[in-house]
Amino acid sequence: MKKFRKVLDGLTTSSPGGTMGSPSCGSAAGTPTAAPTPKEIDVQETLVSENFQLCKTVRHGFPYQPTSLAFDPVQKILAIGSRSGGVRILGRPGVDCYCQHESGAAVLQLQFLINEGALVTACADDTLHLWNLRQRRPAVLHSLKFNRERITFCHLPFQSKWLYVGTERGNTHIVNIESFILSGYVIMWNKAIELSTKTHPGPVVHLSDSPKDEGKLLIGFEGGTIVQWDLRAKKADFRIYYDEAIHSVSWHHEGKQFMCSHSDGSLTLWTLRNTTKPFQVTFPHGKIQKDGRKESCKPILKVEYKTSRSSEPFVIFSGGLSYDKAGRRPALTIMHGKAITVLEMDYPIVEFMVLCETPYNNEVQDPYAVVVLLEKDLIVVDLTQSNFPVFENPYPMDIHESPVTCTAYFADCPPDIIPILYSIGAKNKKTGYSHKEWPIGGGTWTLGSHTYPEIIITGHADGSIKFWDASAFTLQMLYKLKTSKVFEKPKPGEGRAAELGEEDPFAVQMVSWCPHSRIFCVVGISAHIILYRFSKYDANTQIVSLEVRLQCEPEDIITPSENENNPCFSEPGSHSPQPHHQHPLSPGSRTPDGAKDSIPCLKVKDKMVRVPPGYQSDLVIQLLWVDGEPPQQITSLDLNSAYGLLAFGNCNGLAVVDYLQKTVILCISTLDLYGATDPYQRLTRSPRRNRQSTSEHCMRGLSNFYSDSKKRIRTSYQSLTELTDNQQSIDMERSKSPTSDHVNGHCTSPTSQPCSAGKPRIPMGPEGPRLTRRGPGRPPFRKAQSAACMEISLPVSHTEESRENSFSRSRSSSVSSIDRDTKEAITTLQFGESYGRKSDALPTPCLWVGTSLGVGILIPLSIPTDQEERMEDPVTVGPSGAVQMLKGSVLRFGFLDCNGALIQSPYEVWRDLNAPEDPDRPRRRKLVHFSPSSSQDAFGEGHLAIVCSERQAKVFLMPSQSCLFVHNITESSFVLRADVVSLCNSVCLACFCANGHVMTLSLPSLRPLMDVNYLPLTDMRIARTFCFTNEGQALYLSSPTEIQRITYSQEMCDNLQEMLGELFTPIETPEAQNRGFLKGFFGGNAHTFDREELFGEAAAGKASRSLAQHIPGQGGVEGMKVAASGAVGELARARIALDERGQRLGELEERTALMMTSAETFSKHAHELMLKCKDKKWYQF
Repeated sequence: MKKFRKVLDGLTTSSPGGTMGSPSCGSAAGTPTAAPTPKEIDVQETLVSENFQLCKTVRHGFPYQPTSLAFDPVQKILAIGSRSGGVRILGRPGVDCYCQHESGAAVLQLQFLINEGALVTACADDTLHLWNLRQRRPAVLHSLKFNRERITFCHLPFQSKWLYVGTERGNTHIVNIESFILSGYVIMWNKAIELSTKTHPGPVVHLSDSPKDEGKLLIGFEGGTIVQWDLRAKKADFRIYYDEAIHSVSWHHEGKQFMCSHSDGSLTLWTLRNTTKPFQVTFPHGKIQKDGRKESCKPILKVEYKTSRSSEPFVIFSGGLSYDKAGRRPALTIMHGKAITVLEMDYPIVEFMVLCETPYNNEVQDPYAVVVLLEKDLIVVDLTQSNFPVFENPYPMDIHESPVTCTAYFADCPPDIIPILYSIGAKNKKTGYSHKEWPIGGGTWTLGSHTYPEIIITGHADGSIKFWDASAFTLQMLYKLKTSKVFEKPKPGEGRAAELGEEDPFAVQMVSWCPHSRIFCVVGISAHIILYRFSKYDANTQIVSLEVRLQCEPEDIITPSENENNPCFSEPGSHSPQPHHQHPLSPGSRTPDGAKDSIPCLKVKDKMVRVPPGYQSDLVIQLLWVDGEPPQQITSLDLNSAYGLLAFGNCNGLAVVDYLQKTVILCISTLDLYGATDPYQRLTRSPRRNRQSTSEHCMRGLSNFYSDSKKRIRTSYQSLTELTDNQQSIDMERSKSPTSDHVNGHCTSPTSQPCSAGKPRIPMGPEGPRLTRRGPGRPPFRKAQSAACMEISLPVSHTEESRENSFSRSRSSSVSSIDRDTKEAITTLQFGESYGRKSDALPTPCLWVGTSLGVGILIPLSIPTDQEERMEDPVTVGPSGAVQMLKGSVLRFGFLDCNGALIQSPYEVWRDLNAPEDPDRPRRRKLVHFSPSSSQDAFGEGHLAIVCSERQAKVFLMPSQSCLFVHNITESSFVLRADVVSLCNSVCLACFCANGHVMTLSLPSLRPLMDVNYLPLTDMRIARTFCFTNEGQALYLSSPTEIQRITYSQEMCDNLQEMLGELFTPIETPEAQNRGFLKGFFGGNAHTFDREELFGEAAAGKASRSLAQHIPGQGGVEGMKVAASGAVGELARARIALDERGQRLGELEERTALMMTSAETFSKHAHELMLKCKDKKWYQF
């Protein structure tokens, strides 16, 4: 591996006139090639490896598959556990922390150490963990692994350091929270029940200390047995045996009665005076039928019994509804006095918790809200109002309202765009929420100093688009756009949805947004594109529609000799796609043989429609059916507001649309882009034998993008063998490439889906995969699921390397193999100012086209500059001027001037087309150009073009088209996402590979700056949603409901502690209410109970070592394990550890001061009480 210290420092080459697209291979570092440069280039690169470090920042959205819930009533923070071992801790808006158990085991239960800044989690692997919440990144302090028993329930009394742990065997163990060591005191199940009992009582489902006496522990067993255990006497005070299984128990605050919920939908109320039978049995939802029997009800999974000073007690429970009503939604029932309110939920209830004013269980509870954790939502109900309204949730819990299908991330946006979007979106907000303040208001959060406007855009399966304000590590929805409003609603049983089984015809596939001009473009799954313009005024508009026939004719014979003398852009012929500006046929048009032809997939509204302020549709482009074949998935898109052009492509070809004049200026097959410069030797194509089979095969590219969530897309080499009948096979040499991987008839590439028609069979080696076309028996389309639902099984191949890499492929390095497929997809497009030909002296508007075969094509454009001429004269397209070749599918283009600065694409300054006309100031287009030659007079003419593919990155000097540097990014995997991003006033190339590596390369020298094995790719959700942005940030969909943001900037990692919210704030614990002399005298000796005397090692002895194993916690900051190479990672860790130590010392000092103040207050009150009672007799009290 060669290393170059200063690759571009004074680099000089000679002998002009190098070849285009030099195929020379680079080493691990950026390798200067022998290609000539016309002038000396001197670029001072400022980025070094010390500028990079990778770590997670914050996670947004609803916790995926939640399992448990806890609330600290003093700190007012909420914790949610999930099935994957994650814990989300929420406070006031901005206070949002995510923790992850290393084991990944489901979190069964959560217990806060109230007002202590700690949290206990019980996981499905029978391990208890103690988390320290006094630091911004919580860490595990202790763990305790149970070896012989399974944990079923935990209870931690307020202001106690002893945790009660119930197990599946029915035993109750006691853990010291401070040392996380098991006490020798054990309540065995056979001692808790009577000796005469013949059956096992079942697992422990409830543990709680009596509000009347802390020395009495109530144990509930699943089988219906309830035992009150005297901890001092080590015997049972009473035992209750009930016929129905118990799910939960809740005390009255006086400790004289408690309520149980049962599996038959009943609630039983028990008093301690008479435990032989329940004081009251009620079936809240069980009605008496005509025959006198009560209808059967579902189990009541949890009940809470809370008292109130100002009104009747609250009895709140989940479940218990009758079985006879099919399709009834899950409900939470609130019984308040004689009133019964049933709150129906959209999703099943996982857990709920009543929020009360006091943390003491022996005081009047005064509930004020109830938190309800649903499978896919979190709601809080206001109990202080009679109609029980819900609070408006300040957290972004509705990202998954419709499954997320694509994401886009924009950092450092124009500062005015966020307020405008918020003002428009605020007009459509829902009403009817509680007017009270959100009750979960714990923690502290301040706006950090390193903030700038950030916007995240999410596209969804129902066609909706959401704009989110992502500034300062927060997430707040700004504006929602529904793209389905442009189309007529498809009738059931008609149209494409019925014919192809498509249930989400409006699903968003990709988006393109220009924040400066505010032009927004959406690509849908039904091969449609919608262009939106932003306006602050409503308007009546007629939606303009363009129809494009972008479909190749595979029956035509195409040979190399046939194309040798053809011009690059010939007249649209038999094998070129055809544009249709008007509706050529009615929506029901069919060919003579009955096949659909020249009709779009969706019908655009043809009437005048009134559109509200915000994004308003300006143009709809739809691809047409051709001879019974549906249009192919659109694989690439780019728009430029300065040029007024929009370009898109798929596996058939390329189209360019002038959205100002509403015309198609170019519609051409990929093959015709080359003309005589085609670098590949194409084989002839034979006519199709089965049109229906071809139609199904071509549509499977779309089916892959939104595959059914239960279906696994297998990528093993074994699955690439013969599948169905003996029809013509398709050459699968390109399937070794990750960009054209047809698996089981589906195209699984994350970047492109070229779909082939009939091809001649090519003899291949024994290891070469083959695939035959499937017959028409299986429908090609399924329900459009989110990107979150697309999972991929690990491949099974013949080499160990490909077993470790879920997307690893072997690929021939030849770029001119005769086995290449004649069809290639357009994988990326980029408008910009460049030099169309070597002889050009000035940059002109150009379109860079990247294909799935690793070819980069430069197409010059001629655009009228005068505004009037621009609206009347046509835009002309010149013949392609440059062809560059790389390994793998082309993913990204980027441009630098010869000083190494990033060249932005030109744009049009936003103007509101619906604003009232001002005769003094007519509206004119104002364009902003970034010409490569505008700021580099001292550095000569020209610019640098960066081209990145799945395997390789190259830097070319324009206009000479000389290849300056080549870097082979990966050999064993492939790049999923690549972007040229700005960071620390410089630029770099950021790449995310399928093997989970995140890399950054310097520009223009392509030196590796960072390479971190961060995220093993296990499903297509991450591949579809991962995206980089400027300022060293990136994001991806970590689960179907959550967005994970990460940073690869060392500066941001250093400032992360400052930008995150503080979970713990020093708050004085509220004092317990004075019980009074008589209550204290007759109410028992609850305050004299000393758990240390009973559970300590001196009294109870040591627990068996084989029962549980203590595991010391790492205690470090989560996320510091992943650090960039170099000494800066160690320094950053030491610096953060020092900061946290100082932070903890400061907290200790504050707590000591609070204790001193409390002691002084107590001394003062005691002295006053002594003086008051000094001369009184006993009967005067």
